[in-house]
Amino acid sequence: MAQKNISDILSIAFNHTDKQSALVVYDSDCELSQILTLAYRESLPSANFVHFHQTTADAILKLFSELAPADLVVLIQSSNFRLNAFRIRVELFKRHLKVIEHPRLNRMTGIQTQYYIESLAYDPNYYRRLGYALKTKIDAAKKCVIDSGHNHFLTYNTLELAKLNVGDYSAMTNVGGQFPIGEVFTEAKNLESVNGRARIFCFGDTSFNTNKPEIPITLTINQGQIIDCENSTPEFEKVLANIRADEGVVRIRELGFGLNTAFTKNRVVTDIGTYERMCGVHLSLGAKHDSYVKPGFKKGVGKHHVDVFLDTHFVTLDEDIVFKNDHWCI
Repeated sequence: MAQKNISDILSIAFNHTDKQSALVVYDSDCELSQILTLAYRESLPSANFVHFHQTTADAILKLFSELAPADLVVLIQSSNFRLNAFRIRVELFKRHLKVIEHPRLNRMTGIQTQYYIESLAYDPNYYRRLGYALKTKIDAAKKCVIDSGHNHFLTYNTLELAKLNVGDYSAMTNVGGQFPIGEVFTEAKNLESVNGRARIFCFGDTSFNTNKPEIPITLTINQGQIIDCENSTPEFEKVLANIRADEGVVRIRELGFGLNTAFTKNRVVTDIGTYERMCGVHLSLGAKHDSYVKPGFKKGVGKHHVDVFLDTHFVTLDEDIVFKNDHWCI
């Protein structure tokens, strides 16, 4: 399954052919990294494979420098590769290289390994059709309402133009990024226009793990800030305290619509950056969301971007229901 899914990503999303070089930097520190490395060996038989822990940083940097624009770099990482001050993905994009990152794989073991492999399946008829359809509705909507049950509604007025992570790089400067993919995201044009109550069934904790409390936590949001919290937990209170200590208040920024059906409320993986693609709705807490520039928010100043996941029953854009029964319905 991993080999098929990766082959589809390479051929459909990346248009990679044997005419382009490929470099795979990997480790073998966990089961998932070993599986993915084998799958890439099958899918990229002519690629150069380099074991990160058995190669010097200078040697890896030299290999990067020998690649030409539109060549491919794959990073299979049980944790995160570090090359001194070299910001790997950023620098590779500057060189116009295609990049596929699989970070923090050691956080996913047991059945989560299966979920992760399934999440790599790439169906352009699903991701691209749904992604662009959602973007069209988001960009035109005057109102968005999220129903998270128990008569709790979170209301947005006009949203920012949506951005896509659906494996279509034809109009993008950079080709690639972190996998798995599957997301359409935006935020309120006026951050103070977000009001209501929302129930969250899990959140990213201070260890960047997916934390699922026994009872959903209810957030009360007024003018784009969390002002009250019911059924909270000590770990969630720690998240809120850290944000308030650095930023004064807890703001709502990103509104993310996850599309990846391999992840659901019951099919959870530990790594929060991976689980962010789950089929449903997530918000970010904290001032950091560099995808959108807002007055009074300098890029890079906000410290916190914590994902929380809503127990979503319905989502409406204007009068149209676009999400129900745990699926997008466009």
